[in-house]
Amino acid sequence: MTRRDGAPIVGMIGGGQLARMTAEAATALGIGFRVLAASEHDPAAQVVRDVHLGSHESLEAVLTFAQGCDVITFDHEHVPTAILDALSAQGIAVRPSAQALGHAQDKLLMRAALTKLGAPCPAWSQVASADEVSAFAEEHGWPVVLKTSRGGYDGKGVWVVADATEASDAMSTPLGAGSFWLAEQFVPFIRELSAQVARSPHGQAVAYPVVQTKQTNGICAEVVVPAPQLSEERALQAQELALRIARELDVVGMLAVEMFDTGAGVLVNELAMRPHNSGHWSIEGAVTSQFENHLRAVLDLPLGDPSARAQSVVMVNILGGTVGDLYSAYRHVFARDPELKVHLYGKEVKPGRKVGHVTLLGANAEELLARGRHAADYFSGTIDE
Repeated sequence: MTRRDGAPIVGMIGGGQLARMTAEAATALGIGFRVLAASEHDPAAQVVRDVHLGSHESLEAVLTFAQGCDVITFDHEHVPTAILDALSAQGIAVRPSAQALGHAQDKLLMRAALTKLGAPCPAWSQVASADEVSAFAEEHGWPVVLKTSRGGYDGKGVWVVADATEASDAMSTPLGAGSFWLAEQFVPFIRELSAQVARSPHGQAVAYPVVQTKQTNGICAEVVVPAPQLSEERALQAQELALRIARELDVVGMLAVEMFDTGAGVLVNELAMRPHNSGHWSIEGAVTSQFENHLRAVLDLPLGDPSARAQSVVMVNILGGTVGDLYSAYRHVFARDPELKVHLYGKEVKPGRKVGHVTLLGANAEELLARGRHAADYFSGTIDE
């Protein structure tokens, strides 16, 4: 079903900040945009006109939401596979597909698929006990990274254990339905990178510049574009790897491939099949943002130019702190830095929670980072001048 003006309707499951920012791109493209949100207070529900309230885990809610949509996509990977299969069975386009999305939902499935593709990964194994973790460590060394195969994000569901006792303590955590334990080799990386690509159903794909990310307590805190001191050869290798993964896993939409840079090469850490925090810089910093290209991809439209608009772009996340009224910070940060671009997500401020981000474009990444950090710290209350 399309609107009276002939424009299609895209339904996005999830009402978080990714849906909120995708809505801006949908408005510019003049397409219909519908969101399934858990609450009227969700970031996207505050700004999108066509909002359905319901759980992404309810088959009835999702099927009702999808009626009248031309394509269904996501701002998170947590929709159960059975629901995705039910959508497809009714002839509703689901992009990325349940089969592709499974690799972002289940880390064991992801590791097996990447290993089969020959993609560089840390050594890994499914484990069920501390003894099996110890056996893994005998071959690959301590510490070991323990992960739940499903449900973890922003540092949740991940433990770095130094011995069998710590492994046993971590594995006392109850696992969710369908989840298992995954042991991975601890990688002494020098930094983290993200390679984002967009891919359409008929196979057109574009690659964004490889970026450097900085994590704080498992949460992305900063992004620098392009990744500093990354050789052109290494950047091309990372982009080609992300494009190959998108093609082989038949991903439609945005794909973020998070990587470890070991100095000698890159290893794949995680996959995200949606717009991603490492691509928020692209709203102001790229010719075509990740949000617009995600919509173009799922609608099988020609993809836009992913090139950066400046020599350097930085994005710094605003994490919740002592300032509850974020709007009150505008007068200071805008007066101090008129070039600053601010995005607030409409979320209740909680310590350490991602509540917004700032972006700056220019020639000197270190200078831009200093300005971005100052603004983010003022929003959080870390500094007051």
